[in-house]
Amino acid sequence: MFIRGFNPRFPFPLFPFSFSKGIFLVSAEAGFYFARLMETFRIVPEARHNALVEAAYAKRGYNAAEACAAAKMAAMATRHGNRTHNAIKALHLDHLFGSGKGGCVPNAQIEKIPNRFPAAEVWDAHKKLGQAVALEAVDTAIALAEKYGSGTVSVDNAFHYLWGGGYVMDAAKRGYIAYTCCTAALAEVVPFGGKFPTLGTNPHSWGLPTTAAVGFPVVVDWATSVVAMGRVQQLAREGSPLPPNAAVDKDGQPTTDPAAAAALLTFGAHKGYGLSLINELYAAFIGGSTPTLRCRAPAADEKQTPAFFFQVIHPDALSAGRFAAQRSQADNVKRVLEDILGHGNDKCILPGQIEARAAERSEKNGGLLFSDAEIAALNEIAAEAGTPAIDAAELKTAV
Repeated sequence: MFIRGFNPRFPFPLFPFSFSKGIFLVSAEAGFYFARLMETFRIVPEARHNALVEAAYAKRGYNAAEACAAAKMAAMATRHGNRTHNAIKALHLDHLFGSGKGGCVPNAQIEKIPNRFPAAEVWDAHKKLGQAVALEAVDTAIALAEKYGSGTVSVDNAFHYLWGGGYVMDAAKRGYIAYTCCTAALAEVVPFGGKFPTLGTNPHSWGLPTTAAVGFPVVVDWATSVVAMGRVQQLAREGSPLPPNAAVDKDGQPTTDPAAAAALLTFGAHKGYGLSLINELYAAFIGGSTPTLRCRAPAADEKQTPAFFFQVIHPDALSAGRFAAQRSQADNVKRVLEDILGHGNDKCILPGQIEARAAERSEKNGGLLFSDAEIAALNEIAAEAGTPAIDAAELKTAV
């Protein structure tokens, strides 16, 4: 089974022009997003979506808890407008590298490795489903932060957990500061000044508890490449160009032709390279091996799995308690954000704001929002799982 291409990440009809992600992108990429401002979305009840996703994972041999974790994270991504890490992408990733290829093992058990640090746990996931492991990891890190002020969970021998932003967002909504990084499944990114891809797209995700100040948690969540490889494939299907300095061809030369793109480039040149390198080095300290072998053909005596890391901090553990004008910590955070967005910066947005507005739209419509093409892809999943297809004609159109 193969899932057809993925759609762009954000359902933009929700946002005025000044709040569109496009103004923060180079012009070619911005135009790509603006062209979809009027895309139509259908409302799929979340329970219907989750039942379909759980059935698909069960069909592949995953247990009920694993399937539930996968459905939960897929629904969370879709609810917040993340259309590159939804159920379609998750099951596609499992198809390419997971249960069918030995990269992910249904029903595997996490092994907690003893160490001498009470606030730091280290796990061997034994290739267990990434979403199930990550949900347990963030809960564990929160419990450690509650007890020690800060807690970390390092996970070796893992399968990719999909949307890192969802985990830190959840922690931030619960009042904690959270960070996670994960090595990507494949090395598809050329290091700054190089020609051959030796890095993953390697995302970083931070979540901060700012709901009291601005109504939603600030969530900084990005891959370290200019665009994802899934975006390249989508642009190739649509005959649209890549933004400049996003990819190179087989000879290592820059290209805007998605059909010719053989590897990706980091955003911000050396800056994105440094951030991507951090993921690889965190993984190397945890137990991950060489990135060019990850999720590739089996290599003798090698580990070929991703690794990920979570850190959660209790805000009280950071507080000096000496805020200006006798403000509380919460009031101080609010004041800082007001200052940043003041002084004529009223059209700026905060990281996490687009996702928060997308969640509001989902709630307003009473379900998860999918395009017709995405529903067709979900129906391919339904056919594999042996569950009834979703009839797009019977669904309401989102407003």
